[in-house]
Amino acid sequence: MSTQTIRLPDDKHQRLKALAEARRISVDKLIDELATIALANHDARLRFEARARKGNAWRAADVLETLGDS
Repeated sequence: MSTQTIRLPDDKHQRLKALAEARRISVDKLIDELATIALANHDARLRFEARARKGNAWRAADVLETLGDS
């Protein structure tokens, strides 16, 4: 495990600290959870973009049109 020092404005640090306290976890754990969410979102976007590049725009339009008829 590595150690990372981050610089935050005081007000942001206080808000994160309050959020962590409300969730009954440490600020370190909160930052870890937030980083996990950010990475999962990033990975999902990369997978989506890779699949979109392989896709067929006409077929996608047909599917969306079909869904619109529901």
